[in-house]
Amino acid sequence: MQMPPNAFKAALTRADTQFGLWAGFGTGYAAEICATTGYDWLLIDGEHAPNSVPSVLAQLQAVAPYDTSPVVRTVSQDPALIKQLLDIGAQTLMVPMVESAEQAEALVRAMRYPPHGIRGVGGGLARATRWDGVADYLATAHEELCLIVQVESRLGVENAEAIAAVEGVDAVFVGPADLSINLGYPGDPGHPAVQEQIAHVIRVGQAAGKAVGILAPQEDDARHYASQGCRFIAVGIDISLLRQAAIANLGRYREQGEAAAPSRLY
Repeated sequence: MQMPPNAFKAALTRADTQFGLWAGFGTGYAAEICATTGYDWLLIDGEHAPNSVPSVLAQLQAVAPYDTSPVVRTVSQDPALIKQLLDIGAQTLMVPMVESAEQAEALVRAMRYPPHGIRGVGGGLARATRWDGVADYLATAHEELCLIVQVESRLGVENAEAIAAVEGVDAVFVGPADLSINLGYPGDPGHPAVQEQIAHVIRVGQAAGKAVGILAPQEDDARHYASQGCRFIAVGIDISLLRQAAIANLGRYREQGEAAAPSRLY
């Protein structure tokens, strides 16, 4: 049996922008619906959505038949959790609040087997190996794994160049919500001071040869970041899209206030 190819990792080497959808419902049923809509990638959010390792597994299984590539965001940098997520078959991980090259290096080690890392061997228990069906998995797993580190704090921005230079980091993702509040502008990622820091991360990521991504639910923001060189952009959030559509639908029949607009954050 062959190792499943990581289409998302391969896509990051191309020049075209990959458009993604944030999945926050925490269920395989909702994730599968999202996977049928044509987005290039789907972020299964283990940080702020009500997810556990079993619920992430259910979503990975649900989206597997479709062309949308799953990306799993961890709740922390815990290597034990990273091991579990890799064992259930996640091939692309996004890790929040990376603030130094040392943290990035530790994440690379958590995703690799000895002697290059500390990942434990799940063997026949692991979906990732197709229950020992993938030949040479231990020697070749790293080839199809993709590590995205999130830069979303003042310290992270200051160390962005060193973080992006770490071998084994495949991409850098800017978190506008946390970055804006960390810089003293809560809820205002469009503030010039925040925009300056975002542009800096994009530049240093590109200089290091790493793809840079961002969350941008508003169309003008998404187009702006694409023009700056972001190669993968989350342009919608499933929960927000449902709420906006429900409010708009009711508004056809009942007098309401202002229609719900996409947030610039979540």
